[in-house]
Amino acid sequence: MNKGNQPVKTGQKLAEAVEQRGLAEGNAQGLPTDGTPSLKKVSRGLLGVGEAAHRDRNLRFTALLHHVTVELLRESYMALKREAAPGVDGVTWRGYQEGMEERLGALHERIHKGTYRAQPSKRTRIPKEDGRERKLGITSLEDKIVQKAIVTVLNCIYEEDFKGFSYGFRPGRSQHQALDALYVGLTARPINWVLDLDIGGYFDNIQHDWLVRFLKHRIGDKRVIRLIRKWLRMGVLDEGQWLHPEEGSPQGAVISPLLSNIYLHYVFDLWAERWRRQQCRGAMIMVRYADDILTGHQRREEAIRFHSELEVRLKQFGLQLNSEKSRRIEFGRNATSNRARLGKGKPETFDFLGFTHICSRTRKGRFTIRRKTKVKRRRAKLQEIKKDLRSRMHESVPETGKWLRSVLQGYYQYFAVPYNLNSLISLRYQVARAWIRMLRRRSQKARKSMTWEKFKRISEIWLPKPRVLHPWPSVRFRRYYPRQEPYAVIPHVRIRTGGAS
Repeated sequence: MNKGNQPVKTGQKLAEAVEQRGLAEGNAQGLPTDGTPSLKKVSRGLLGVGEAAHRDRNLRFTALLHHVTVELLRESYMALKREAAPGVDGVTWRGYQEGMEERLGALHERIHKGTYRAQPSKRTRIPKEDGRERKLGITSLEDKIVQKAIVTVLNCIYEEDFKGFSYGFRPGRSQHQALDALYVGLTARPINWVLDLDIGGYFDNIQHDWLVRFLKHRIGDKRVIRLIRKWLRMGVLDEGQWLHPEEGSPQGAVISPLLSNIYLHYVFDLWAERWRRQQCRGAMIMVRYADDILTGHQRREEAIRFHSELEVRLKQFGLQLNSEKSRRIEFGRNATSNRARLGKGKPETFDFLGFTHICSRTRKGRFTIRRKTKVKRRRAKLQEIKKDLRSRMHESVPETGKWLRSVLQGYYQYFAVPYNLNSLISLRYQVARAWIRMLRRRSQKARKSMTWEKFKRISEIWLPKPRVLHPWPSVRFRRYYPRQEPYAVIPHVRIRTGGAS
């Protein structure tokens, strides 16, 4: 390992604490929810890498590939999804088990001899809520194993660099932690304007040259860089046609989430943190989950300036904001009264991570935010359930009931937050209606005998009633960051260029 000059320096966590950024960001200690390897399970050697990265933020690691051992490859294989679709090689997870130790040994040898070759990914398309398609790349099994191992190694370094307001696809972080941080930031700080920012076609527009330059700030091991270049250039098999994209990182590849976070760390996170520290006179918060960015501003003119300067910044690195989805709205504790005074009606809402956020008041008149399931998300889920119900028409009631119970419980697990109970009750009712219609279509006899009274007994058994499963965001957030409650430890100051106030 040796030191290298890093053009863009990472900020210190102490500075984040002094600026009271714990109100909307921080390193959470929750459980991983996205399949990213936990840093708690890495080897002693990788723990040393993390400690070195923490001690020196300018350190370049020139010897990393030796951490990719047969043991790490085995752990990476075991961490993959068992039922995932095979790539172009046609090898499934279960098929790889036969002779697994010999296969992993041979794979390890090819990696360290430099004879390992990445295979093209197989493209598949998934419809999006807005009617467009999301292109996913399905990589071969051995590529997944090697990528998973490299992600484990690189996480030890970049988890020391990534900023507190970055939540997407990181070990120990989840969507609900991002939602909690956003809620606390908007309710605890004097925020009046929200920028809802979406980067158009982000994964398809990552510039390979810039990404490699960013990686070299920390990674001096040319063998690791060579592996990443292979995955970026391995090509895509799209309906029999072999494509060689010169930019972008294939969605669906194991390493893509980490590479996308590294890219935005240098393009957005470091720049935005510096902008807040040097340009902001009012309060400002930030929460980023992958390429979905929410910023809150106390002053309208600062929100406008940040938006325009961000557009310029992104263009320098081949990215641009989606003009249809990115917008500035008046949102916060004063939004309702301000808009009523001007005759503009209720404050606008915004969507983030599946929830619509709404300005509201508690019974005691305090400002709060109500979060409802995004309408398009709820409709899409209902249509999916109806479609599957039709294919299960001739299954027994217990078989269909067990499946519906599992589906609803999984849905509640994510969306059962305070203030969202009515939305869940509505979904359960719509599912019950779809199920009874399906049962009545089985036969003429079923149409007459399946009354609502009879079906109610069935639904009571198989359709779980929703209840709130998540605590209040502020309660859970402060449980993760007990030292960062407002003014508990941090003095009531804000550090700006030129001094404190």
